[in-house]
Amino acid sequence: MESPTAALPGGPPRRIAHLDMDAFFASVELLDHPELRGLPVVVGGRRGPAPGDAYPRLKAYVGRGVATTATYEARALGVHSGMGLMKAAALAPEAILLPAHHEAYARVSRAFKAAVAEVTPLIEDRGIDEIYLDLTDVPGPSVDVAQRLKEAVRQATGLTCSIGITPNKLLSKIASELQKPDGITVLGLEDIPARIWPLPCSAINGIGPKATAKLAGHGIHTIGDLAGADPAWLVTQFGKSYGAWLHQAALGRDDRPLTLVREPKSISRETTFERDLHAKQDREALSRILLDLCERLAQDLARKGYLARCVGIKLRFDDFSTVTRDQSLPLPVGDAAALREAARASLKRVPLDSRLRLLGLRAGALQKVDEARPYEIGEAAPASSGVSEPGLFDHLED
Repeated sequence: MESPTAALPGGPPRRIAHLDMDAFFASVELLDHPELRGLPVVVGGRRGPAPGDAYPRLKAYVGRGVATTATYEARALGVHSGMGLMKAAALAPEAILLPAHHEAYARVSRAFKAAVAEVTPLIEDRGIDEIYLDLTDVPGPSVDVAQRLKEAVRQATGLTCSIGITPNKLLSKIASELQKPDGITVLGLEDIPARIWPLPCSAINGIGPKATAKLAGHGIHTIGDLAGADPAWLVTQFGKSYGAWLHQAALGRDDRPLTLVREPKSISRETTFERDLHAKQDREALSRILLDLCERLAQDLARKGYLARCVGIKLRFDDFSTVTRDQSLPLPVGDAAALREAARASLKRVPLDSRLRLLGLRAGALQKVDEARPYEIGEAAPASSGVSEPGLFDHLED
């Protein structure tokens, strides 16, 4: 078996950290509900308790929502993010169910990233609750730097995070999971046989359920098993690109640089309904939902400093078929009223005879606000004059 210590060329190794917030959404919710600490709590759905009511238990949930996240106490009962709430209720009926508050999560996310940037500005943003950092030139031992990062996060948010520090992104992603929650794991290439190879293949980011099952079918269960597999056989079984990558990943090889600036191609918002809604019979409710999506998407664009020259809608029907329609615009827009008008135009191009289970709105062909000339920015639709404005679905006849 080839030695992993040959994974990187000579010279001082990079110090790459992966910082992952612990049970992020649930932890943010517990900031407002500290009395629930230590209890199994699941975040998902949209309805919360009425003022003065006790917290709802998961066993009382009826619908097809999914768990956004769960506390570690709920995870110990088998609940995980992405699981249907009805299935979660069968595993943890007494768990407390809280609705998601995405604005709060975004606010806390910005706060922890700003705090970390005071330690190092070399950050790759990977989502609302995780980042990579290049610590190569940050003075001090890795454990001390990790403690500084964790304290900065705690001071800014009151929350904990777990950090893995290794010579590359692939290993750091794995390492950050090894001592959750509130952990620090520092590994060198020499630690791969003892710390990485005993782990299941699925611990490598990029080896999903299908690849895991296929590998298991050939008796390859651990990363060490994968490292010992014949590279030529892997290419035969998984293709030239993925097969070669599997071999390199098992040896801990990853020379990808941090992507410090990531320009989004699009920004979207969507929502899955608690029950199927009919485009005609429930058009008032659908109009309210889509108007809310327009408002939220406009806020996202403003916060990130973008305008859109293309606005699209996404509709998923009760048979799970999905339809999208895009509206190209002569000028870039960013306000809710302009998004609403583009959504209205797109809706008129879709036959709406079936019930809907999901509705989404997407802003594409993005352009930075500060790069647009004033005369290139589309005007907002005129404000309501007090007369009841037709809803977005009101072009449909009963």
